[in-house]
Amino acid sequence: MDKCVRARYAVNSTPNFKMLSEDQQRDIYQSALEILERTGVVIHDKESLELLEKAGCWIEGTRVRIPAGITEWAVAAAPSRILLYDRDGKRSMVLEGRNTYYGPGPTNTYHRDPETGERRRPVLQDTENVGKVCDALPNINFICDLGTPTGVTDSLSDVYAFKAMVSNCRKPIVHWGFDIEQYQDIVDMASTVVGGLENLQKKPFICLYSEPTSPLVHSREAIAKAVFAAKNRIPIVYTPCVMLGGTTPATMAATIALGVAESLVGIVVSQLVREGSPIIMGGVYAIMDMKTTVYSYGSPEFFAMQAGIAEVAHYMNMPVFGTAGCTDSHTLDGQAAGEATMSILIAAQSGANMVHDVGYTGSGSLGSLYQLVMCDEIISMVKRFMRGITVDDETLALDVINNVGPGGHYLSEDHTMRHFKTETWFPTLISRTRYDGWKTMEGGTTMGERVAQKMRDILKTHEVPPLPDDVLKKMDEIIERAEQRESSKKKRK
Repeated sequence: MDKCVRARYAVNSTPNFKMLSEDQQRDIYQSALEILERTGVVIHDKESLELLEKAGCWIEGTRVRIPAGITEWAVAAAPSRILLYDRDGKRSMVLEGRNTYYGPGPTNTYHRDPETGERRRPVLQDTENVGKVCDALPNINFICDLGTPTGVTDSLSDVYAFKAMVSNCRKPIVHWGFDIEQYQDIVDMASTVVGGLENLQKKPFICLYSEPTSPLVHSREAIAKAVFAAKNRIPIVYTPCVMLGGTTPATMAATIALGVAESLVGIVVSQLVREGSPIIMGGVYAIMDMKTTVYSYGSPEFFAMQAGIAEVAHYMNMPVFGTAGCTDSHTLDGQAAGEATMSILIAAQSGANMVHDVGYTGSGSLGSLYQLVMCDEIISMVKRFMRGITVDDETLALDVINNVGPGGHYLSEDHTMRHFKTETWFPTLISRTRYDGWKTMEGGTTMGERVAQKMRDILKTHEVPPLPDDVLKKMDEIIERAEQRESSKKKRK
């Protein structure tokens, strides 16, 4: 191709997608500002109320109205770029712009048994399994517990879950805690792994998690966690779970605006504690199905609102917590694959940064390694799609076309050998064999059967480098300290 200067030549590095125009993004953001200033929120934490009052907010009991100027200051003060590292201190995730990373979700009530497929309550072994599988899957970037473990002290299941994850996975951890004491236990264990709190602050491999109560209520536990994270310079996700028609008005625009307002409270408080504190907005924006009252993870409105909140966050120049890889189906079937694929693709196209809940089934009630392993394949496919099409002299290959000419083939061309491995995507679970090969070489297996076999192979053969014995011992001591604390609480009651 002749070399020339072409005016106004636009290049798309990834496929184009936009749910909201920039004007619509601005309108939603400004509506969130108005909600905080005009309607206000309820906050049940004394320290947060004192911070807000000192900053110039209007306080009436627990009702707080936040002037738009204060909120806009906080958004500008919060970092637009947050780095997360792995357990070994290597940079793993750059949460900014349209970078997209995927991981499972937390706190499911039930878990799908990896051997029998039974739906049952999670146990600590399940958390360990989730760690090992997440460590092995190449397209899963971070880990959540995918189920609150039972069989341990109930009020410390979050602490036990953290030890299980950090012992079995090297990737960044996004984790919740019941209250500030458990948060402290978790941060103490994480600090032990990396040799101290200062090292953890410099290269955080954990991101804490908290959520307000929609609509517009911030419990002591929820907002105090944002304060704790800011004081300790640890990243935190502050994210609502809103329900269109239930906890928000029955329109998507209002639901996103209200959810943004709830995230903004966490942003304001965290920046009042320490300007520049790392915080991530976002959330789970779903509908209440009016026929079943289910909080739907597979509706088209869910997909649209997840794209909408990502775009509003980009408008605000804030990292965003997205949701994908989940389903309302109760098992691994066509519905589970279809709903997961839609959400994973839209999360990537809208540029959500930290996308959680991969592996959620049964409308979020059930954590499933089957779903997680299947979604790893889907994410890989979506990543290839999002690479788009490179158009230049090499990829247009006009000289190659001319040399081969009409009626020829390209199998023996050097150009083919240079490009076919990188230009095309090769599945690991999806079958592309002809019928006879599928029956003989693949045993006529279904996608679900291949997913289950891959999951079991990982659990059987994948090895995670163990933490040093002295680190494990110190973590056990932290857990024992927590057990004594909880035991003392029960005796006082």
